[in-house]
Amino acid sequence: MTPDLPATQLQIVLAWHDWLDLFAHYLVISLMSVGGTIATTAEMHRYLVEQHGWLTQTQFNDSIAIAQAAPGPNVLFVALMGWNVGMNAGSYAAAAFGVIVTMVGALLPSSVLMLLAANWGHRNRELRLVRAFKQGMAPLVIAMLVSTGLILGSANGNFATDWPLYTVSAVATLLIWRTRIHLLWLLAAGALLGALGFL
Repeated sequence: MTPDLPATQLQIVLAWHDWLDLFAHYLVISLMSVGGTIATTAEMHRYLVEQHGWLTQTQFNDSIAIAQAAPGPNVLFVALMGWNVGMNAGSYAAAAFGVIVTMVGALLPSSVLMLLAANWGHRNRELRLVRAFKQGMAPLVIAMLVSTGLILGSANGNFATDWPLYTVSAVATLLIWRTRIHLLWLLAAGALLGALGFL
């Protein structure tokens, strides 16, 4: 028996090789998650929404928004994406399997690599190569986070109509960079602007 699907949900059919492909893709994404898993959302969007159509734009954005609002690690959005892929495939069992596939794929390689690299980096922290690597990674992480913001900010898929969101994002970025205003005040202001319909 399959659950009734909401209007925003897709009906897809996934074969075993699709699940294997999803797992393999998350294994690769895991190795790219230098700034945290959130930095790889642009690639997840390309794969899940644009290439395969396994998630809608709304499901993708909601997965991230719910996980970021919930207490706990922000990597939970990966579990929600796996859950939504499974629910789109039509069952709670597939949804649970989707959570396992995406979370193990996203966490296993990066955790092992981080453990090995952290131990090696700590032992060799005075080497010029290690210091240069750490400094060189900062622009890469920033660029990946900016691409994530662009994907999430284009809820309508039209950058021309989403200009208020980008304006608020730019102003918030400048305020965080140049003032000591607490981040929660900026989040509250953004929520208020959204509630009033400006965003």
